[in-house]
Amino acid sequence: MATYIMLCTLTPEGVQTVKNNPQRIKEVNSEVEKLGARVKAQWATLGHFDFISIVEAPDEATMARVSLELGSRGTGRYETLSAIPVDEFIASL
Repeated sequence: MATYIMLCTLTPEGVQTVKNNPQRIKEVNSEVEKLGARVKAQWATLGHFDFISIVEAPDEATMARVSLELGSRGTGRYETLSAIPVDEFIASL
């Protein structure tokens, strides 16, 4: 499984959703699993991004599907980064 870092900034609609139903965060994580990926860790953050999630997915196509599905809802903007373990990176040089 490949590892991805997903950065999320909530839209005003997303802020309202989380305020009214904080458990929605966990529900979305379950929905990500139904799309074929898994949220391994997640943090609410201060600053430019509201959430940082570590996500495992079998491939880029699955992660693209997750990003597209979440982004299409209009409650958040997402940036996804592919994470390469340092030892694998060094070995590839």
